[in-house]
Amino acid sequence: MKVELGPVTRLEGHLNVKTTVENKVIVDAKCEGEMFRGFERILQGRHPLDAQQITQRICGICPYAHGLASSYAQEEAYRITAPANGRILQNLIQGANHLYDYLLNFYQLSAIDFIDVTAILKYTGKDRDLIHLRDWVKAKLANGKAHAAAPFLPRLSGDYVENTDINIGALKNYLVALDIQRKSNQASAIFGGKFPHATSIFPGGCTQEARIDLILAYKALIEEVRAFILDTYLPDIMAIASLYPAYWNIGASKGGFLSAGLFPLGADQDGKRLFSSGYVANQTAATAPFDCNAITEETAHSRYAPHGPEKLAAGTLVPDPSRGYSWIKAPRYAGQVAEVGPAARLIVSYHHPEDQRVRGVVDGYLKKLNLTIFQLNSVLGRHLSRGISATLIADYLLEACEQLTPGQPTMAAHKIPATGEGFGLTEASRGALLHYLRLRNGVIEKYECVVPTTWNCSPRDGKEVPGPLESALIGLHVASPEEQLESLRVIHSFDPCLACAVH
Repeated sequence: MKVELGPVTRLEGHLNVKTTVENKVIVDAKCEGEMFRGFERILQGRHPLDAQQITQRICGICPYAHGLASSYAQEEAYRITAPANGRILQNLIQGANHLYDYLLNFYQLSAIDFIDVTAILKYTGKDRDLIHLRDWVKAKLANGKAHAAAPFLPRLSGDYVENTDINIGALKNYLVALDIQRKSNQASAIFGGKFPHATSIFPGGCTQEARIDLILAYKALIEEVRAFILDTYLPDIMAIASLYPAYWNIGASKGGFLSAGLFPLGADQDGKRLFSSGYVANQTAATAPFDCNAITEETAHSRYAPHGPEKLAAGTLVPDPSRGYSWIKAPRYAGQVAEVGPAARLIVSYHHPEDQRVRGVVDGYLKKLNLTIFQLNSVLGRHLSRGISATLIADYLLEACEQLTPGQPTMAAHKIPATGEGFGLTEASRGALLHYLRLRNGVIEKYECVVPTTWNCSPRDGKEVPGPLESALIGLHVASPEEQLESLRVIHSFDPCLACAVH
């Protein structure tokens, strides 16, 4: 039985997933990126300082990561290093964006796969927000317009939470989370200039000053966000986990784990980071150093002119809609499939010999929940990894504010060379992000982006090996082959961004 799940909603962009189901088990899955954008072509021939602005338009949810990856690549090409203030401000801008995105994924994109939203129809309390939500849903149903009550209705059939109090509490937190996300974005905009698409992110630092009034305003917002993370977000993850323990072992990808590293702790972007960079093969206990030259992309099943594995510096981009089944390329690390994202980030840091801070926090949760580190490679594991990351990031951001020195430079002087190249590595909230830049005659000759969802929603490669999300779906038992609520839970745990994947 062949079932198409597209258009898959509650994610960014256009994704279709084609499944083949036998005896209520998915035996094949294919992720289809359904459009082509061509940012890498747009950048050819342009002034390099256009890149950190144009690439932010790849995504309106995680634009800062693209702006920073581009800035890092340019820093390497220009052979400059940001001053301490500049690097910290870059981290503060990106860190608040991560907190926003984790909350968005859990409450607005994923929680509705578990909670029973129809519980709101029975609400008899006095909370004005919940009363408004209840009356709005009832009005849609009374007018025969359940489809207009999205994202709450209509919904797929399945095993939703039965406890009314938990459902009502989750819906309340869904609404509160919207306000907390706004405050995260306000914090980013204090130093970034605006959200989305920061104007202050620049090669060599940040154009905004490190003023005391801005620092205090930023800290106040992050402290409020941090309180919500600890008091509400993490307990909600734990509540869902307690009701659906099977999902610690559902949705595992069949490959290794890759992280580009997040938040340089010194001025040098290639130095130690809060979250380490590297690669961990599945079920091994060592982190190999991140090697940009180990990354290749191929198009055996992509809608581009056919080519085998190509390294970034030599990559080609010739659209061919007559081929393949996806506008997403197939990246591989040392020839292997690699999952990226919050779980991969923690798995890599956990196995890195110098990353004791992350290991200590992760160990506390693993012990409490009686889990192994590789069980983070699961539906619940990805959600928990976001929650753990959020606590680590919020604490770091408050510490980093104290490290700023008002009045000191936030930008490095630079001179754009006629020729040069550079790699820019960071972690978007969805995982490892790499930008590659090559200059000739002072303009961009070549630009390549390898983004998180290109890894996770990769089609099959030339060896017919499925990408991480495809492999996570294969073998999944579904109660209703026609609807596949279980598949949506797996898909949303990866938090796909197709706008990024088909950049």
